[in-house]
Amino acid sequence: MDIFKHNFHIPVLGLGYTLDTPIKVAPYGISSVISLVDDMLMEQMREFYCQKFDMPFKAISDKVEDFRAKRITSYLNMVDEIVSEKVQELKNSAIEKGSELEKYFNMLPDLASIKEKFNLAEKSKQLKEELSTWVHEHLPIGSIDVNIMTKLDKVNYKDGEQLPIEFNDAHAALRGFANSSLSSSLVLSAGMSPRLYSYLEKFEDFYPDNNGQIKKNIILKVSDFRSALVQGKMLAAKGLWVSEYRIESGVNCGGHAFPTNGVLFGPILEEFRTNRDKLYDTCIDVYESTLAKRELNLPKEKPSFKITAQGGVGSNEEHNFLLDYYKLDGVGWGTPFMLVPEAVSIDTDTLELLKNAKEKELYFSGQSPLGVPFNSVKWASMSEQRIANAKAGKHGMPCTKQFLKYNTEYTEKPICTASKQYQSKKLAELEAMNLPAQEHEAAYNTIIEKECLCVGLGISLLESKNIPVGETDKVTVCPGPNLAYFSKEASLRDMVDHIYGRKNLLDDRKRPHMFIKELGMYLDIFKKRFESFVSNPEDAKEKKQLTQFQKNIANGVDYYIQLFKEKKDEVIKDIEAMLSNYPAIKKEL
Repeated sequence: MDIFKHNFHIPVLGLGYTLDTPIKVAPYGISSVISLVDDMLMEQMREFYCQKFDMPFKAISDKVEDFRAKRITSYLNMVDEIVSEKVQELKNSAIEKGSELEKYFNMLPDLASIKEKFNLAEKSKQLKEELSTWVHEHLPIGSIDVNIMTKLDKVNYKDGEQLPIEFNDAHAALRGFANSSLSSSLVLSAGMSPRLYSYLEKFEDFYPDNNGQIKKNIILKVSDFRSALVQGKMLAAKGLWVSEYRIESGVNCGGHAFPTNGVLFGPILEEFRTNRDKLYDTCIDVYESTLAKRELNLPKEKPSFKITAQGGVGSNEEHNFLLDYYKLDGVGWGTPFMLVPEAVSIDTDTLELLKNAKEKELYFSGQSPLGVPFNSVKWASMSEQRIANAKAGKHGMPCTKQFLKYNTEYTEKPICTASKQYQSKKLAELEAMNLPAQEHEAAYNTIIEKECLCVGLGISLLESKNIPVGETDKVTVCPGPNLAYFSKEASLRDMVDHIYGRKNLLDDRKRPHMFIKELGMYLDIFKKRFESFVSNPEDAKEKKQLTQFQKNIANGVDYYIQLFKEKKDEVIKDIEAMLSNYPAIKKEL
């Protein structure tokens, strides 16, 4: 019964902001995603919730063998147990006004149909009993999904000896999820990892069981059709089915941004729309032949997949447009939920900062030690502290959690570019170069901009629960630019009503269409790269990439003009006005 299913999900929001979101929203049928980066944070949260729900707790020391995977498994099992108990309470609640079950119904997308059934149930004892039976047997529950950034696969050591690859960070996180009681999905993001994909083959929960059911599904977060086709086929050749392709706008989500070379979101979605059957036919043939060749169980029913998208959506009109025109199966709503404490865990000061943030405060930064553009907001307390420390000559931070160690510029073993160890070496090297003042300042700012995301992205969660935070109480927060148009704290019901068009939470200020907002950000990227190229026009590789970037932007603009020419004339006017501010995009390289 589709009227009982939501068509949106809540993606990962930083390391901590959605760590316990499933406990809050899954009982109401809303799916969300937990980051599996920080096992230390999960251990703290497991202790918190075990105390809250009077559950037994035994700490898992980092001296225990395979402690990272065991911590993750224990945390996920606890979340699964708490959600199951909450769901049972919800099912047992009376079908009457003010009950949790009514709250569940009132948030569903097809409210009119629900109300019709609900009112009938109130008037007829028999219908009420039938609805109650259906609720106990079939009520959809939100999926407790998990995310692994495939690039965060740090090698680990014990007593100075390198541990086998299965103890790498991403591998251990995968094992932690695979060994858990959850029946949900693993979201793989940040690019393709053949060795991690091969490790998936070791866990039977990703394959059909004797009843043809797959307990744990695979979701691929992708930025283009080719990537989806290559990865989907690669996994199918291992007997692993991708249940969902989650397309993400390159620059319009919070946290790390993975911009394309100027290929815009609309044309990417169009390619999925027109080639959906090609993706399915290619993967299903390989998948079924692999299962047969390996004599593995076949799925109970012929498998299907979903195609969803996320990144910058902010209105019901955009939500429905994505579903209807591009035939998507769901839409991810991330950044707006940062203003919904009922859904995420956020401290009051950070919440206030986000409520007041407008376009000029939300920006692309170089804060990530991974060297990937990172969405940020001005005046976040961790950034303020980092700048103050640098002015006092205290560059870099202690690397306590070590999840983002990848740089081997100065050391044999990777270190983090936000650490004291790295920045002291890098700054000493900079001083020895004796660059002109302007160049020196630019290089200096690039070095010290790196921030300790491992710690900063978890502090707000701890503070929201009054859990001691340790070495610092400074917060890193990473909202997407879409936050600029939401300025009020909202309840879960309010935000869901906004998504489904029953309420409007947007400010009165003009908000550009999500596609146009992304176009503007790509134009900014092109402008910066073009200006840098002008000072070094002999860089043939960059010239070739910029030429293709320019061509992709032009093709994307043409696509949007054709797409909106009949129904959205104001979007075309916005495009023309925006392009007039970027003369570099029309120059010959």
